[in-house]
Amino acid sequence: MKPNRNRLVLAVLLLVASMVLAMCAPAEPEVVVQTVVVEKTVEVEVEVEKTVEVEVEKLVEVEVEKLIEVQGAIPYPEAVPMGFGETGGGVNTLPLEQIMTYKALPEYSQPAWMDRLVANGTLPPVEERLPKEPQVMMLSGMEDGVGVYGGVWRDFSACPTEGWNLGAGQTQGWFGINQIYEEPLLSSGPIWRRDKVEPFPNLAKSFEWSDDGYELTMPLIEGAKWSDGEPFTADDAMFTWEYMILDPNVNSSTSRTTWQLEGEDVNLEKVDDYTIKFTFPKPFPVQMLFNMDEYDFSVWPEHIWQPLHPEFSDNDYEAFEKAWPADKLPPVTMGPWVAVEYKTDELMVLSRNPYYWKVDEEGNQLPYLDEVRFEKGSTGVGRTLNTLAGSGDHSNLENPSTFIETLKRAAEPDAHFTVGWGPEMLAYSLHMNQSANLGVESERDTALRELFRKFEFRRAVSQAIDRGGIAQAIVRGPFLRAWPGGLYPGATEFDRSSVVYYPYSPDASRTLLADLGFEDTDGNGILNWTDGPLKGEDLVIALMANEDQQGSTSIGQSLVPLMADVGIKVNYRPLKPTVAGDNVENGTWEWQVDRGGQDYAVPFTGAEVLAPITKQSPPWHREGEEPRVLQPFEEDLVRIINEFRLEPDADKRNVLMAEYNHIYTENVYDVGIVVGRYGLALAKRFQNVPAGTPCFLYLWTWGNVMPEQVWVAPEDQLELVRPNVIPIYGQ
Repeated sequence: MKPNRNRLVLAVLLLVASMVLAMCAPAEPEVVVQTVVVEKTVEVEVEVEKTVEVEVEKLVEVEVEKLIEVQGAIPYPEAVPMGFGETGGGVNTLPLEQIMTYKALPEYSQPAWMDRLVANGTLPPVEERLPKEPQVMMLSGMEDGVGVYGGVWRDFSACPTEGWNLGAGQTQGWFGINQIYEEPLLSSGPIWRRDKVEPFPNLAKSFEWSDDGYELTMPLIEGAKWSDGEPFTADDAMFTWEYMILDPNVNSSTSRTTWQLEGEDVNLEKVDDYTIKFTFPKPFPVQMLFNMDEYDFSVWPEHIWQPLHPEFSDNDYEAFEKAWPADKLPPVTMGPWVAVEYKTDELMVLSRNPYYWKVDEEGNQLPYLDEVRFEKGSTGVGRTLNTLAGSGDHSNLENPSTFIETLKRAAEPDAHFTVGWGPEMLAYSLHMNQSANLGVESERDTALRELFRKFEFRRAVSQAIDRGGIAQAIVRGPFLRAWPGGLYPGATEFDRSSVVYYPYSPDASRTLLADLGFEDTDGNGILNWTDGPLKGEDLVIALMANEDQQGSTSIGQSLVPLMADVGIKVNYRPLKPTVAGDNVENGTWEWQVDRGGQDYAVPFTGAEVLAPITKQSPPWHREGEEPRVLQPFEEDLVRIINEFRLEPDADKRNVLMAEYNHIYTENVYDVGIVVGRYGLALAKRFQNVPAGTPCFLYLWTWGNVMPEQVWVAPEDQLELVRPNVIPIYGQ
């Protein structure tokens, strides 16, 4: 063979290689293939012709392997507008003083049937039940003006009611029940109505920073009463702080690590009976205001919970948590309605709280509605089905399989509800348990956690997921699209250019897994561990999903064949939300498909959970009794979020979040799958529901609509289950 012929053979072989690669490349047109050029000098001699041809063949094989391995990220596509029912841009934001204030009014009134309870001595006069300066809902902030009394809101809950100790982690059934039951210092739910991103005053009438920014003083509503008539004071806030939030044995939603800034403690003290003061280790930590809102600093009655707390009784902490069971009614609350009837897994009825501390501008004590009902069921789809059938008044359209049917029903002339769609914040992710020690009980647990902490493995899993296919399999149309994780595209801080998006490429996944040492050594189609304590065993991973989230269960089922295609066997199991939650809390899980919360939608409201700062977050890397072992990129995320939490300038916060999102998606910290829009289906007869009310933003619907001001015209009011009933205590 002559030299020029050798060059020709080499060129032909490389051409053939490129053609093979073109045929093997993924079909997606947007995939970018990065070619690594391997330079090699081949000295050709006639007597080594065969050797040269072998070397060229090896060179081609190397080129093919390299081309597959380095298939990289692509630009993340822009959203496609749905074109029907989108509510973005239709919100009339207002300054706080046009929505609510605190002041005394000349006189107050209540429903006529409650006047009779005052006349017969069952209740004190309404003015004696209200605070010195009640919270006043302003007419300028009401969509339909002052309302009338009466009527019912019919809803649905698919979560068991564990009991009434929400401060110790028990759920009342979610779906709005928890939201009605709790009252926090500040409220984030209605922020979407405000002209600035700052929580509403609530039990705290206001907050004032000291000149140096290290202190925050909060005057509380004075003269307000719990639903049993006992006074509300600063002692309730201090008990909540000391014996619920800071007690490490109480399963509260926040803990000491939540109330720290870069490891230094935030402290709270009582100034007087109606004033409390926070002291911070850093000046003006405005983000901390969002630790004082719903689920973070809901205040609990000292006179109820102190006698049951282990510090003041013979109860242990388990007995304390379960001290007020679901059927012990009525519970004590500051909320607008109080549970007065409960049939396990069937029905919960809530009647108006006669001591509720809000009024409208004409002095009418709120709420307007006399009753709220929750039918109980096994799955959240029941809420949508009830709404379609006319027996329910509200559904958060969060299960995509119901979208099309709901839209069809809403378009019919006799439909009693309307539907609106918000920004892209309906996001589903695949979490991998990346804790090195929490819940680790065996060699298998150790090996899997080490694997999940490897970037190459997380990327291999991510690129094995056909996100577009899953989106269309769940619901046809423009409702869902591929999403790699990180901030939601609908978030105000979202920057599309910050996203590192590794596209669907099973070949790349197989190469990455092979580089990690996995090989199908027994020929059964499942990769095997080739070293370590699991050597020879199949790569098998347990996957759970919340069975109440139909989108999560559909995705969980879809992941089984997709992972099998690259050699990973997934054992999928849907679980009840309480069981799945316990598994996450204890660290006894491997993978989980889950629908995301609002932290990645409005990051400034809950920034401490966006990185491993508190012990409870993120859920895929919780800290147990042993110190958490951070990966290098996690340390970067912690640094960014700590800066973000203390940054008052919104533009600078946006820059920080772009850096955060780039690092997050580049390292596939969590595996995003699909994202879409939530829809809100709500009864047409409801008045005072502001235009553009989101199903999901800072909170869910019940926290967004300010339900105490919702009213129904007399001709549209429906029959009550418990008419003219108030909660009665001490029986």
